[in-house]
Amino acid sequence: MKLTPKAAAMEAVLFACGDPVEPERLASAIGVEKGALSQLADMLDDAYSENQSSLTLLRLGGSYQLAVRTEYYDCVKAAAENKKNAPLSPAAMEVLTIIAYNQPVTKSFVEHIRGIDSSSVVNSLVEKGLLEEAGRLEVPGRPIAYRTTSVFLRCFGLSDIDDLPPLPGHVKEDFEPLLTDISPDDTSAEGDEL
Repeated sequence: MKLTPKAAAMEAVLFACGDPVEPERLASAIGVEKGALSQLADMLDDAYSENQSSLTLLRLGGSYQLAVRTEYYDCVKAAAENKKNAPLSPAAMEVLTIIAYNQPVTKSFVEHIRGIDSSSVVNSLVEKGLLEEAGRLEVPGRPIAYRTTSVFLRCFGLSDIDDLPPLPGHVKEDFEPLLTDISPDDTSAEGDEL
């Protein structure tokens, strides 16, 4: 069964949103009257059945949501868990360590210690929820300061950032010269309370 442009638009909106979409919002987004949604939903149901699709349309308290059929749940769950539980790279662990022990700090602080651009690693850790913005510094350019999150604490089995084990003496000695030029104490950020 070929979908009409409005049914295809409904499918696209529901796919992109992921969560249940209220009828008013859905109708407005695809340019139809609220009453037409039921017919479009039936059209999607028929197309999914006819094509033996892995997708199904859920009706939840008046809202609509696109979902995976229950028989494919285990496959989707396995794929999602593999991505979620992917181990952190050595670079990510290094950046997390620098930020955890010196937070809040900027990317430039991390890069100063690592000696390499760390933007993509920091951005990836923010996307994973392990780091968050902690405000902006009161210096030219107003760079963003970063800190660890409650997700970081949970992933590393900590109840508080003060539960981090002390750095070994040789690590402190190796990095002491680098820390004299740029100190995290100088990074008083404006924004969230630190």
